[in-house]
Amino acid sequence: MPAVRFDELPDQARAWVFASDRPLRPVEATQLLADVDEFLAQWKAHGAPLRCARDWRDARFLAIGVDPTVEQASGCSIDGMFRVLQALERALDTPLVAGGRVFYRDRAGETHQAPRKDIAALAAAGELTPETRVFDTSITNAAAWRARFEIPARESWVGALLAPAPAQASHASSRSATKSSSARNR
Repeated sequence: MPAVRFDELPDQARAWVFASDRPLRPVEATQLLADVDEFLAQWKAHGAPLRCARDWRDARFLAIGVDPTVEQASGCSIDGMFRVLQALERALDTPLVAGGRVFYRDRAGETHQAPRKDIAALAAAGELTPETRVFDTSITNAAAWRARFEIPARESWVGALLAPAPAQASHASSRSATKSSSARNR
C-alpha cells in the first residue's frame, strides 16, 4: 500500500517522532525523506501493507504515522523502521532516535536542543521559561502531532523540569534550622 499524506491519517493513527540535534541541510533532508519514503512504500506488518505517512518540520523533526484502522504496526515492523532510521543517523552523522533531549524555540524563533539534565540550568539562566515553546517528541498519535507538538513548556512534561524546588521542603528545612537554633540558645 503506498504511503499517504500525513494529514490523511486519522487522529488515532499511531505516531513516532524522530529529531535531529541539528537542522539538516536541504540536501540532507531530501536524502532522509527519500529514504524514508522508500521504506514506507514497502512497509508491512506480518505481510500486510501498512497505510502510513510521514511529515517533516523545522528541518529537524520527522513524524511517521500508521493508520490502525487498516492494519496495526507489529513489533517486527516497528523494529524495521528503527533500523532504517539508525542507518540514516550514521549516514547523516546526527542522532534521530536518541532520547534524553529537549527541543525548544528561543526568543528569536530558532530551534535548539539541550540534554534533559541541562534544563534546570537553562531555566535558571532565563533561557527557558514556562512560556518557551517546546517540541514534545513523546507524542504518540497523529492528533497530538497536529495540535500539541509545539506548545508552551508549562503545558508539557518539560514544565516540571523548570519548577523551582517545592516551597514545603524549603519551609520544613527552615523550621528545622530554627528549632535547632532555639535549642542551642536555651
